[in-house]
Amino acid sequence: MKNQPTAIEPTKESDLLHIFQALGDPLRLNIVMCLLDTDGKGLKKEDYPIAKSTLSHHIKILREAGLIHCKKSGTAHYYSVQKAELNNKFPGLLELIRQEKIGKH
Repeated sequence: MKNQPTAIEPTKESDLLHIFQALGDPLRLNIVMCLLDTDGKGLKKEDYPIAKSTLSHHIKILREAGLIHCKKSGTAHYYSVQKAELNNKFPGLLELIRQEKIGKH
């Protein structure tokens, strides 16, 4: 009997690739930068001059990459950066994002 191929577990490298792909879009990078400043306060639709569906799409990509977490309270959604997990897996990544924000001002 042939050996069945086993599923390949996601590696740190593939996780990092997904994170970089998610952060490669300027709007998504901006969302993460803002969440680092206002952790848990929620995103304001009026801060982003795009359709609600487009903003939702960008948030979904950030969630799937493991960058942000959503907490629901009634009809409100509160997003926060997965700081502990990201610092554990990729030390220095969040600091680079913060430096990017500082460099833009």
